[in-house]
Amino acid sequence: MSLDELRDLLERHARPDLTTAIDGVRICRAEPGAEPEYAMSGVMLAVIAQGGKRLAIGDRVYEYGVGQYLVTSADLPVTGRVAPGGPELGFGMTLEPAVIAELMLQAGPGDLPRSTGAPRPGITVSEAPAELIDAIVRLLRLLDRPRDRRVLVPLVKREILWRLMTGEQGEAVRQLGLADSSLSHITRAVDWIRDNYAESFRVEDLARSSRMSVSAFHRNFQSVTAMSPIQFQKQIRLQTARLLLANRPQDVTGVGCRVGYDSASQFSREYKRQFGVPPSVDAARMRERVGPVAAAVP
Repeated sequence: MSLDELRDLLERHARPDLTTAIDGVRICRAEPGAEPEYAMSGVMLAVIAQGGKRLAIGDRVYEYGVGQYLVTSADLPVTGRVAPGGPELGFGMTLEPAVIAELMLQAGPGDLPRSTGAPRPGITVSEAPAELIDAIVRLLRLLDRPRDRRVLVPLVKREILWRLMTGEQGEAVRQLGLADSSLSHITRAVDWIRDNYAESFRVEDLARSSRMSVSAFHRNFQSVTAMSPIQFQKQIRLQTARLLLANRPQDVTGVGCRVGYDSASQFSREYKRQFGVPPSVDAARMRERVGPVAAAVP
């Protein structure tokens, strides 16, 4: 019954811009057959109540559908597409490392499984247990109860995080709360590349700042992101270029230079390889698109 109520709540509260009255919670309603969405995943939980989705990063493809949840433990450049068969309804909630760390400190001895410390993929998919679905339903019910939201939303969010921390993908979630975990070191490197995507860098310098050897850094980075650091930077550059071109469709050369390409031909070549069409054609298409905002995740 909880999945039915989850579906009803998502349908009723879905907005074109995905937002809700609860900070950090969004609802996605998307039709199949739409164009792929290229976006940064954010660090979040996603649950599907209707339809399904396919998410790609690097050479990995993840499919998740009704009753499944997906955790992204790093902010990754992903491609999302709604599966055939009907509209997709999804719930998304931003994961807060500070709250996860607080819950870990409050947990008693033996309350949490022991962590191996090994880096986990930045995206994981599992079947959603009934307790997790129930907590999400109770969180969404608060959209209809504004008087209760200020007090109860933080409590229910903490319960959702606890269910994740003690669930099948708990190790990836718990590592978000550990300042010195392998995931945290890689996440800081990911954030640096994302924030400085137009700059060249040496992998050796990133490895040193992450307190890892170059080989260990490469291995851990690949495990989390499914890409090398240079491939990751290229994805960020191209996604940023696509956003810029939506507003500056006539300035292909300028946009390529702004995101870090010295060669206009290289920029056009790599853009077409990523998005299927040259940047000028894609920019024109984006200007013509009309419709609600979509999202790669959820």
